[in-house]
Amino acid sequence: MATRPTPDIAPDGEADRSLPAWTYRDADFLDLEREHVFRPAWHLVCHANDIPEPGDWRSFALLGELAIVVRGRDGAIRGFHNVCRHRAARLLDGEGGHCPGRITCSYHGWSYGLDGALTGVPFEADYPDFDRADHGLAAIECDRFAGFVFIRLESGGSSLADYLAPVAEEMALYRFAEMEPLIPVRSRIREINWKNGTDNYVDALHIRIAHPGLNNLVHDSYRLTIEDGADKIFADIDAPGRGTPSVAAYRALLPEADHLPPDRQRLWSYWKLWPALMFDVYPDQVDFMQFIPVSPTRSILRDAAYALPDSRREMRAARYLNQRINRQVNREDTDLIERVQAGMGSSSFADGPLGRSEIGLRHFAERMRAAIPAARHAVKPSFADR
Repeated sequence: MATRPTPDIAPDGEADRSLPAWTYRDADFLDLEREHVFRPAWHLVCHANDIPEPGDWRSFALLGELAIVVRGRDGAIRGFHNVCRHRAARLLDGEGGHCPGRITCSYHGWSYGLDGALTGVPFEADYPDFDRADHGLAAIECDRFAGFVFIRLESGGSSLADYLAPVAEEMALYRFAEMEPLIPVRSRIREINWKNGTDNYVDALHIRIAHPGLNNLVHDSYRLTIEDGADKIFADIDAPGRGTPSVAAYRALLPEADHLPPDRQRLWSYWKLWPALMFDVYPDQVDFMQFIPVSPTRSILRDAAYALPDSRREMRAARYLNQRINRQVNREDTDLIERVQAGMGSSSFADGPLGRSEIGLRHFAERMRAAIPAARHAVKPSFADR
């Protein structure tokens, strides 16, 4: 492992500077993030209504860890490592699917019940002192809140309820638990460090310049707050301003949602939770997004959309227009974050100034420096004693 002399730690004014560029492209730093940021964190896998029947499952992968959540015959949802206990073969492939009663390894045929118990072993007598009870699927901590299913790779720390407490009342208000899949969970590659994706999410200064369609919808009405550790952004879709055809039609067609109070009927909200989970909360639907690191400069954008059952033509049209507007926003954001990642490799850039209004970026940088003190170094330090 390459090392260099440890430089001076950033001065007290570090709160006014972004995280150093080296942390957005360094493999050693990603190793630290794996251990100190991602393994102890709760990770959203899917909604319970994505896996409604016994045998339904969804997968989640993170930096070498392979996980699944599966609904059992008893209706319970459990989390397991997606790894055979015989020779470590991956058991299930893809984002999700259905197992008809058991999970069978394609390598040697070992099979497991939906509760993780080992149920079948070809040539079982060949294994000395073998007990099936010792070789069931390895469990992963799994919990549910507001309809969403989460896992945690390293137990301990805050409960899932505590983690989601900053947004729990709003989740109940929008009736998250009752929502059904609108767009299935999907994964797409982005050529960025995961932090560039989450930084962009709480950067409101770029909206006017880089998102003309979205800015037409909300017209500079973005308001940022930090509540109990969660970043929240609010925007009014009826703010005065011009509108593209999609924006104008969305405004005109969006019907009232009986379960929402008046101040939420025309409000778009965005929530970001540590380290890389985001919710886009609209009157008509809800999306979640995650940036999952694959390497220092490559990430998976994982997302899905959910909505309450509503057969009104106006609501169906509004949801279509919402997705059309946001597809364009996603294309614009993909270009932006990949531009930033390219620049992070330049010898001319060490870090950048943070404005007083960039509270989301400041908040995230502060948490990263607390979780991994090496992030305070302007130049990569030696990791010999990490």
